[in-house]
Amino acid sequence: MTHIFNHTVTRLLLLAAVALIACLPLPDFWVTQLNYIGMYSLVVLGLVLLTGIGGLTSFGQAAFVGVGAYTSAYLCTQYGLSPWLTVFIGLAITGTSAMLLGVMTLRMSGHYLPLATIAWGLSLYYLMGNLDALGKYDGLLGVPSITLFGADLGGGKPFFVLTWVLVLLGAFALTNLLDSRTGRAIRSLRTGALMAEAMGINTLRFKIGIFTLAAMFASVSGWLFAHFQRTVNPSPFGLKMGIEYLFMAVLGGVGQIWGAITGAFLTKLLEDQLQVLLPKLIGTSGNFETIVFGIVLVLVLKYLPDGLWSLVARWFPKKPRAEDWTQATRLPERTKPEASSTVLEVRAIRKQFGGLTAVNDISFAIQAGQITGLIGPNGAGKSTTFNLI
Repeated sequence: MTHIFNHTVTRLLLLAAVALIACLPLPDFWVTQLNYIGMYSLVVLGLVLLTGIGGLTSFGQAAFVGVGAYTSAYLCTQYGLSPWLTVFIGLAITGTSAMLLGVMTLRMSGHYLPLATIAWGLSLYYLMGNLDALGKYDGLLGVPSITLFGADLGGGKPFFVLTWVLVLLGAFALTNLLDSRTGRAIRSLRTGALMAEAMGINTLRFKIGIFTLAAMFASVSGWLFAHFQRTVNPSPFGLKMGIEYLFMAVLGGVGQIWGAITGAFLTKLLEDQLQVLLPKLIGTSGNFETIVFGIVLVLVLKYLPDGLWSLVARWFPKKPRAEDWTQATRLPERTKPEASSTVLEVRAIRKQFGGLTAVNDISFAIQAGQITGLIGPNGAGKSTTFNLI
């Protein structure tokens, strides 16, 4: 009970901090910076779930930001719908497209999955840039602001409060998800599918689930972006931004929920400062900050693989693990066989690959409660025997 109380107090304090910052006399520049950091944080929260927790690398999250942004911008400018309605339509479209892409690509493993995310990310980017209805590469202009009961929330501190409340609610939701039985199943995906599937987890279903959820976080960010910028074009939704979102996740701590906000905060500030300082130092203009980001990424991966948030997390005591399994409903269990009864009998199995006999005349029986091992050197035919059984 004390743990739950402390958890609730912490969350209320974070929400109160947003209200306090909104009351401070901050310059417009810093308010705008915090607004962008909040929008980036939403995307990176999804990447923490997808990549850091679930072990699935995606370079295409920026394209899902574009789907959310374009959906809201088009429906508001062409049909006059309220932004409070278009956000849910955008979530539905993004979620549906993410599920379809997930079904097609998430069976892949190794380097094939990241390559697939690059492919569909580029496809969505060029689709946005070539549709006449979306204004091609000029995009859509005149996107209305977000209003609530007549109050304009589309910029400045009102937009700051809206954005950061959504960020904190998203972080709280992911924390609750990862502390649940479903969350433990999601965490098991990172170490491979075999052990998870042996425990009865449908790994593909969970992969599609977190892939869709990460895309929906990106969609909300796109909705905010469209109504903050008041215009939408394909430029912010390309592969470059997809890589930058991953950089934010790695820098802050790809396996840490609060690392998402840390990474977005540091990346945005570094990017703006380097764009001013580097041309002065080098004497010529250019995208030199990209080179610095590449060096920083290599150093972080080598010397601080858990991200910068891991340094902060050392100062906070770890909360005790909630033993929610003690009250959990027992899983269904079938009737066990009687002791010493035969549960598996194999008779004279044989397998040939052309002229090579891999398995020849294998016979054995296993009784209930008995542990049987299959031992042999590489190439002896153990896997083939299991496949035959």
